[in-house]
Amino acid sequence: MQPPPTPLRFGYGTNGFTHHRLTDVLVVLADLGYDGVALTLDHVHLDPYTDDLTRRVAVLAKHLARHGLDVTVETGAPYFLHPWGKHLPTLMSDGAELRVDLLRRALRIAADLGSPTVHLCSGPAPEGLPEQDAWKRLAVGVGTVLETAEKYGVALAFEPEPYMFVDTVERCLELAERVEGHERFGITLDIGHAHCVEERPVLDCVSLAAPRLRNVQIEDMRRGVHQHLEFGAGEIDFPPVLSALRELEHRGLVSVEIQGGSLDAPEVARRSIEFLRAAAS
Repeated sequence: MQPPPTPLRFGYGTNGFTHHRLTDVLVVLADLGYDGVALTLDHVHLDPYTDDLTRRVAVLAKHLARHGLDVTVETGAPYFLHPWGKHLPTLMSDGAELRVDLLRRALRIAADLGSPTVHLCSGPAPEGLPEQDAWKRLAVGVGTVLETAEKYGVALAFEPEPYMFVDTVERCLELAERVEGHERFGITLDIGHAHCVEERPVLDCVSLAAPRLRNVQIEDMRRGVHQHLEFGAGEIDFPPVLSALRELEHRGLVSVEIQGGSLDAPEVARRSIEFLRAAAS
């Protein structure tokens, strides 16, 4: 008789708690029974460019251990490197070295915190840049960062993001080929994004991503509308999705990403974990 699949482990993104101190975010999530936190590096909770970064990371590691929370590191803060350009600079644009530096810092932080992954996305391709040139630039940039990932023993978890250059699982897998199938190149699958823009059903996206799946983000969404919604406010049927992730024995966090919920963050987090527990049962 086969043993039951390993239970999924749920996390919550700090980008949905922008009005809370990071230490208070951890208290709330631990009290609600979350297994971990998806930590977005930004000016709000942990700035990777702060002068006392080493001390702050060491203190954070102690807080995570005290609360029994796992962590995954994310780099998707949209205006962190450019006050006007969302997700700029990218690995394809002028100033790509700034993005490389951020990702390298993120990998070191992840290693110090015990995060197995660093999340990233492509951002938009520069206007007028031929697609093949964009692919080449992106592959070179990711390849450079993968050298640092290998040094720290942390995986990159690349997220297909709606309306960005890499917006589907299939294009993410193409990028994997362009970095020669590097073992540290993985995928972050956002369930809402898959429903929003993919031509194939969400369950097929899970299967397609499975060989490189390192990290999962989750929220409700409507087809063709990139807006992160609370569970039940969109169109996704979650029990089959969670069952598929369980059957894959996904070991990473499944992290709620509802950036617009910050004004009511504790209750949004409470409703989310209650929904996910029921949907996974």
